[in-house]
Amino acid sequence: MTYKTEISPSLRVRPTLWLGVLIYLIYMAVFYVAFILVDVEYARVGENTDTLLNWLLPPTLAGCVVALSFVSLFGWWRPALSERKKLPRWAMFVPVLTAAVAFGNMLFGDYTTVTSQMWVYLIGGCLVVGFNEEMVNRGTLIVALRSRFGEHAVWLISTTMFAVFHLPNIYFGIGALAIAQVIIAFGMGSIFYLARRTTGSLIAAMLLHALWDLSAFASHVPYSGLLSPLLGIIAVTVTLIVLARERNQDALNRLKA
Repeated sequence: MTYKTEISPSLRVRPTLWLGVLIYLIYMAVFYVAFILVDVEYARVGENTDTLLNWLLPPTLAGCVVALSFVSLFGWWRPALSERKKLPRWAMFVPVLTAAVAFGNMLFGDYTTVTSQMWVYLIGGCLVVGFNEEMVNRGTLIVALRSRFGEHAVWLISTTMFAVFHLPNIYFGIGALAIAQVIIAFGMGSIFYLARRTTGSLIAAMLLHALWDLSAFASHVPYSGLLSPLLGIIAVTVTLIVLARERNQDALNRLKA
């Protein structure tokens, strides 16, 4: 099952696999070069006003320039942001459950050290991160992958690349924990994929991503982090089920045609 991107005047550049990979690699390079230049310690990003201002905002804003530039230059806004074919509504329970966990973490969190200025930086930074990472990994990359692969491969490759994106954090203060972060990120990427496919809009994935990061950075209570592996397992299982059913239904429709 392959979703061919419709070629329209708004698509200035025809989507190809290698263009999607190029955007991903350039975004990754710019983001982590910014990490190096500002000497980020990942585990301490949400510690205070200065760490947020100096460590969260520069890499995310630099990455935002890359994402905005490429999607505008190529004219991929429409296929990157919207779906022509949604997955069944029942699968939406996974993103909804994830949002509930994030809200729970926010509700019962410890914010005694979070100032009003920190809230501005946290909310703004997390919204930009949600836009950046979703636009690159489940926006332009999915558009590009669909020019070559069926949807199972599109999900698997885009989610794996999203997970691997976090591996360089091994050099930014968390060491071998970055490997666990990669594994967890694969599950979270599957949740964000389901958010896009069940709602028909990448914006849902962007907002959920931002909410999840905000709940992790702002609160010292680790409920969301502890539950993320379980949520990831549920998301991968549901994704495999709904994609298999979608492929079978498409095969039946072709036989009836």
